[in-house]
Amino acid sequence: MTYVIIPLDSKRDRKDFECGKGLLDNYFHKQVSQDVKRKLSVCFTIIDEDSDSIAGYYTLSSNSISNSVIPESYRKKLPNSYSSIPTMLIGRLGIDKNFQRKGIGKLLLIDALKRCFDTSDTIGAFAVIVDPLDTEAENFYGKYGFIKLPDSGKMFLPMKTIKSLFE
Repeated sequence: MTYVIIPLDSKRDRKDFECGKGLLDNYFHKQVSQDVKRKLSVCFTIIDEDSDSIAGYYTLSSNSISNSVIPESYRKKLPNSYSSIPTMLIGRLGIDKNFQRKGIGKLLLIDALKRCFDTSDTIGAFAVIVDPLDTEAENFYGKYGFIKLPDSGKMFLPMKTIKSLFE
């Protein structure tokens, strides 16, 4: 199979996409286009070129987190004058049921992290944040080094760690 990751094409049919997580499916079917139009997020899709099907998607947006939720080992290296720290958010990531367990999630995550890293040269961002939907998603992100933030359920990966992946 050959895959290509492209920005969401509003003309591409999304109705058959089903990842099995109602929140992610519903968002992709009904809301993602509006969020993109309103500049609330950007969406990238991974297309199986053999079938021309959407195998998965993710969204990115700017974000910030309170300095107080960052673990002390990272916070001590940040200026005290920042009450919130700029980050980038992978807001949603879903893989169609027909493409699960084929490494698509990893491909999408690497693509998202690379885009975030590249953007961090232009727009400051200390880390990439995710807000896992469930334990399965938390385990997925944990496998790639994301660190759980206390009291929020969110996880983060410092840009310094991401940089080491691409240099």
